[in-house]
Amino acid sequence: MKPKFQLILLFCVIGFTANAQNDTSARFNIGDAAPSLRVGEWIKGKPINNFEKGKIYVVEFWATWCRPCIAAMPHLSRLARKYKHKATFLAIDVYESRAYKPAPMTKVKAFVAGMGRRMDFPIAEEDTNYTARDWLKAFRWDGVPTTFIVDGQERVAWVGDPSNVDTVLRKVLNNTWDVKKALAQRIHDDNWRKSDLAVVDKVRHYQDNYDHLEDLGKQDSILLVINELVEKEPDLKYAPYTVSYTFYALLINNPHKAYEYGKEVMITSTYDDPAWDMIIGDIKSCSRKINIPPDIYRLGADCYQAKINHLIYPQLHDRAKLYRNMAEWYRLAGEKAKAIKAEKKSIRLYRRNK
Repeated sequence: MKPKFQLILLFCVIGFTANAQNDTSARFNIGDAAPSLRVGEWIKGKPINNFEKGKIYVVEFWATWCRPCIAAMPHLSRLARKYKHKATFLAIDVYESRAYKPAPMTKVKAFVAGMGRRMDFPIAEEDTNYTARDWLKAFRWDGVPTTFIVDGQERVAWVGDPSNVDTVLRKVLNNTWDVKKALAQRIHDDNWRKSDLAVVDKVRHYQDNYDHLEDLGKQDSILLVINELVEKEPDLKYAPYTVSYTFYALLINNPHKAYEYGKEVMITSTYDDPAWDMIIGDIKSCSRKINIPPDIYRLGADCYQAKINHLIYPQLHDRAKLYRNMAEWYRLAGEKAKAIKAEKKSIRLYRRNK
């Protein structure tokens, strides 16, 4: 089985990485005072030099090379206009050096100018000595796009993906956002994520060799180890990496149990969305070594649909390919009508994007 990285999609976010967890600069969290706004230069709009008590701020971190960042900007701009008398939006360009071909500041300025009302709030470039360190690394979210909401008490009330700003901002504005509850949830999810990642090292040496089609690995041992871990931490049962190894092992040993388990996985959120990608990846990997039953292909096709339904930035994904893969698996499952429907959607999307 190949190492599982389906959880990390095309997004630029690298938040909550192992390095960030161990970084001595990762010392702040939700509820702590917001860092100072130390930036290099204001590119657009009225400069914001500090946070004022009693005012709400939405601080977005982005980069020109980050497609999800750019996709999020029109939505953030609409929110900025909607709440212009209640909250101040601003964005800070960071990590341009991480691009394959780093953009000089002249190009960043030209990019911002070209976005027009799609970036309808003040924009600054980072101070490379302070900005990312003070914000992203300090709060253990070392990637982009990342949004911070600073409340009227000058605290970081929330940090996350810009797609979730709407719900949180409304609660912050009407004083119903519970910072202590948000902090407790983040700590819980951090620990959950770390425990899930730890599963990989515990079962790695029982894996099959991906390149040797006759090697099925020691799947009984993997299931035994995972069962022991889940007994101690029940939350792990449906966590993404645990799902990946559990479903793969069941698929080789007992496809019916894999199907039943997969149906549960599909509707169970953990520290992340349900592990649809893990199931899809396992079916692809296993199909090289064993005959996949129709029910499993049906499950996988349903996972494709769930994934498509929950894409944060649909325009950044090859949905035509996703529907085409879904159609193929419905066909292998004997679901002719669903296969035709998915194929038609794939063709429409392909023609639209051509």
